[in-house]
Amino acid sequence: MDLCGLKEILYKIHNSVNKLLQWALEQFTDLTAGLLAHFLFRQHFHFLLSVLVVFGPALSLWVSKYSIFGNKDHYLYRLFLQSCWGWTCVLCGSFIFLLSYCISNSFIHSVRHLSRLLVAGTLWTLFRRLLSFLVDASGSCFEPLQGPTEVHRNPGALLDSDTGPLLLLREEKGKAACLKAGLQWQGCEVSDDILILSLCCLILAEEIAVFGPCMALGKTVGGSLRIIFLLCVLLLGLWIFLILCLLAHFPLFPSQLVGGALGYLGWKGLYYKGWCVLKPGWCCLGKPKALLSDSSVDVIEARVNAL
Repeated sequence: MDLCGLKEILYKIHNSVNKLLQWALEQFTDLTAGLLAHFLFRQHFHFLLSVLVVFGPALSLWVSKYSIFGNKDHYLYRLFLQSCWGWTCVLCGSFIFLLSYCISNSFIHSVRHLSRLLVAGTLWTLFRRLLSFLVDASGSCFEPLQGPTEVHRNPGALLDSDTGPLLLLREEKGKAACLKAGLQWQGCEVSDDILILSLCCLILAEEIAVFGPCMALGKTVGGSLRIIFLLCVLLLGLWIFLILCLLAHFPLFPSQLVGGALGYLGWKGLYYKGWCVLKPGWCCLGKPKALLSDSSVDVIEARVNAL
């Protein structure tokens, strides 16, 4: 066999593999988009997430304390949890921009659809600042006493084994300064991790659910957009998994419940009671399903009503 014949065979194999991968990508994305666009998922995902947050701490009765996910230094927590909003903005923002551009062929119009993430990011920042203020105002900083020798008067009577170790009140400004000094903070807290994970899950589910109806309009969808869509689906699954890990291995009731409730209220206020229900203008384009109207107003009425 000469070199030209070998190249021709390799070229045919390469084309066959590419066609097979393209077919598998299209079939999998079509199936996933159809499931996410189903009315059961769109209408009840927030309810399922609420049930997960409420009853998730019960999983701590069955998980092993020696599990790798019981270590807060695990790479999943360090790589994803600490930059949860960043990952969501990058992948979800890329998906929104490409999908909008695929439908409208307008760069400016696609950028305007990103305003939903901008408002969500602003909302998350306000939540963090407000919660930090409330935690600092409602808590106190304490230094644990190392032994009876630190108590000047009658140490035996002050150190009561029934009430736990004696704590000395310290004048530290805020929780961050208290923990940085190696002291203990006691007070009301809200789980920032559950709050941002719940908010990101609800935003991702809301944004990627329109992919199926958009493809049904007959627009050509490239492989890059399909891959980003699948990455968003994987990210949604990862956030749900991290919520389960936090609830099972680090149960903090009721701070996690309050965090989940605030995440739900943020999503509800953004998409159904606030920014996205305003009259469409230059900055506000409505809910994610407004992407469908960029192609055909007549088609959207039938499809949205079906959702």
